[in-house]
Amino acid sequence: MHHVVAKLDALDPEAGAAIRVISRFDELVEGHAGLGPVLAAVATLSGSPARLVDERFGVALRADLDGRVERDAGPIDPRWIGAPLIPGGLPALWLERVGRHSLIEAMVLDRAAFAAREVLHRTRDASGRSAGPFSDDPAAVEVLLDSGASESDRLCAARLLHLPEGATLRAVAAADGAGQIVAAARSDTDCTARARRWEGLGRTGIGPAVPLLDLPRSWDLARTALRFAAEDTDEDPGPGIVLFEELGTLALLADALDPASPPADVRALEKAARSGPWVLRTLAEFTSHTSLRLAAAALYVHHSTLKGRITAIEQDLGFPVHDPQGRLRLQLALAARRLLLHPPAPSAVRQAGRSGWGTPLPGGSG
Repeated sequence: MHHVVAKLDALDPEAGAAIRVISRFDELVEGHAGLGPVLAAVATLSGSPARLVDERFGVALRADLDGRVERDAGPIDPRWIGAPLIPGGLPALWLERVGRHSLIEAMVLDRAAFAAREVLHRTRDASGRSAGPFSDDPAAVEVLLDSGASESDRLCAARLLHLPEGATLRAVAAADGAGQIVAAARSDTDCTARARRWEGLGRTGIGPAVPLLDLPRSWDLARTALRFAAEDTDEDPGPGIVLFEELGTLALLADALDPASPPADVRALEKAARSGPWVLRTLAEFTSHTSLRLAAAALYVHHSTLKGRITAIEQDLGFPVHDPQGRLRLQLALAARRLLLHPPAPSAVRQAGRSGWGTPLPGGSG
């Protein structure tokens, strides 16, 4: 296909672009992509922000030029370029610009309408179609995690994924914005078992175990937990996998911080970090172990070396960290800094990932 497109580009650039449009939406349909990725493709391929509004299904989404998708209930300008999802229907797909559409834009809207129609017919009850044998359907995952979807639509999506209504499940948020659904396990709160279960997933936030219809709440809380998860680098040290229920009162910080005005203790951390690449990791290990010796072992240094490092860091921080009050202050500052490093993602499910139901996760099922 790449060779064909390259040859067409040389002969007729518009024809080459048309083939790329067709290929992109064919990939999305074949991969059972959700509405988010479909609308993101409209925006990136057309070079214009795009909307998908369908009152039949309670869908109102907007994609910006970078392909970020979020829920949007703003008014539609009837002068915008629009296209129906079904022939003869009212416009439901829109490009946020006024004027005549180009040939490529017309093709983008046509192929996107087909792709969106397939998603809605497969995952929403209003279509009247029965659930098919899709045991691993990203679009169905997207519906199950969407608080704006109706209960009947979410039950329809659950049938597509072969999820029993009585199941207890967790929503899982990955760093790339993808969502997953996994069966809750008793071992989730055991550190060793959890490490095996979630190994290899990178930065991950895990929502609380909930009944099937409460998955949108678990998804929202999983995305909050993701903000507390670290890259585990010198610049961003800390745990890469965070369960929301283990945050406790700390979760309140997520809504309390103003990115435009970092707390004084976070600014002090940044100042201290300029002393060396080891500073932030030293503090992260110091606050996550019950003794200086255990923290030193995790850092592969002698405990007397660590004690000297902490004393030097305290001078830059401007407050002591050995006493309980100072240690708590440092823990809060590290958590606040991590939240500022990882701002909240757009409100809608940007890209639904693989369903973990019935499929062992990397490292075993736990």
